Amino acid sequence: MTTLRRRILLRSAKLFDLAVMTVSFGVAALLVAHQTATVSLADFLSMRVKVRNFALFAAFLLVWHIIFSLLGLYHSRRLSPRRHEALDIVKATTLGAGLVCIAAFLFKLVMVTPSFVVGFWFISSSTLVASRLVGRQLLSRLRVRGHNLREMLIVGTNPRAVLFAQKTAARPALGYRILGFVDQAWAGWGEFRKAGYPLASDFDRFPRLLRERVVDEVVIALPMKSMYSQAARIAALCEEQGIMVRLLPDFFNLRLAQSKAEEFEHDAVITLSTGPPESWQHLLKRALDVVISLATILALAPLGALAALLIKLTSPGTVFFAQERVGLNKRRFRIFKFRTMVQGAEQRLAEVTHLNEVSGPVFKLEDDPRLTRVGKFLRKTSIDELPQLFNVLKGDMSLVGPRPLPVRDYEGFDQDWQRRRFSVRPGITCLWQINGRSSIPFDKWMELDMEYIDHWSLGLDFKILAKTIPAVLRGAGAA
Repeated sequence: MTTLRRRILLRSAKLFDLAVMTVSFGVAALLVAHQTATVSLADFLSMRVKVRNFALFAAFLLVWHIIFSLLGLYHSRRLSPRRHEALDIVKATTLGAGLVCIAAFLFKLVMVTPSFVVGFWFISSSTLVASRLVGRQLLSRLRVRGHNLREMLIVGTNPRAVLFAQKTAARPALGYRILGFVDQAWAGWGEFRKAGYPLASDFDRFPRLLRERVVDEVVIALPMKSMYSQAARIAALCEEQGIMVRLLPDFFNLRLAQSKAEEFEHDAVITLSTGPPESWQHLLKRALDVVISLATILALAPLGALAALLIKLTSPGTVFFAQERVGLNKRRFRIFKFRTMVQGAEQRLAEVTHLNEVSGPVFKLEDDPRLTRVGKFLRKTSIDELPQLFNVLKGDMSLVGPRPLPVRDYEGFDQDWQRRRFSVRPGITCLWQINGRSSIPFDKWMELDMEYIDHWSLGLDFKILAKTIPAVLRGAGAA
């Protein structure tokens, strides 16, 4: 596709997106006006557009455009899955609807009701997702028929390069034609020959190949440790001629870490991280932590006051128990709970260590002799955990996440893979709580924490929260 045609299509896409947002806004407004008894549909259509409202809507259009651009909706999506583009569109429309809600609060927009917001979000999201999917389908059909193809060279003939070529060839809808491979003779040359792919050139003839052939993209799949100088030279040659370069980023053969290309002060940075990268979902998770924990504290304040009173009346000592725990990336913080044991129980831990009922470095004992009568009930019902909501408000913890462990337990870890559980913010509840709590072995507990980290989403958090309530009511495995 020529640069001019791409620019025309890109500008058309931007105008189309803004047109969809505008029409969705108008349709949602019409629906609300039609349903509102105080304003008839005829009166609504006859309203004059005020200068303030015109300026406000122009600001909406500008910010909507910025949101869509920041989420990468106008970048090339040829290699990204459809679901990723659909998800980014939903993110953009959700942020766009949120912007309208903020403006409605600031400028007293009576028209913006919950029905309006839902209608605006649904119409814009469904229309934009459907249009992008239709556009992708049309482009895929064109590419399968030999149109809108991009010519690709692959630098390197190792198994990773061959596998990339096979994956690319298996998806003709992506529209790539592999011109061949670029490499020099090496020990694994025979295996590459068996794959049947053509060798376009060696490293010496590569500059001439770029000058003489149509090349849209170059994929570098060389081992960086031994071939860095060649890879750097090839990238520089492509940069000189304005040819796109892609890197297969599996430099260190890591099994879990995901790579993400970023930019910092005009420098390209490749970030390797396990678990989902920081995104709008993490911001929303934090917002929900604050809102839900604050609402729960207010709603259960009488229960907390009653628990504090019972502790004070039945056992000498403080109402609250504070202990140093290991949190996000092994940061130390003080966790708060209602005291369930006799005063000075931590100093008596050595007396009951031999009664430990779980494997591994952690200590759990259901009928701990240090428990008070009220303490047993508070633990059974998990009421003793309520003060941790203040840890959530402070930001040391989240509502959902791997349980924060005492320093003593952490120091007993003997396998480093278990320490990955500290790469996320600890929580009040997690998969461990809804799958047996103290009744499951330590290794299984750690595996559940890894499962949570590897598959985290807001939906998983809501699922865990929903299942925590019946688990607490049953009191199964509490200790």
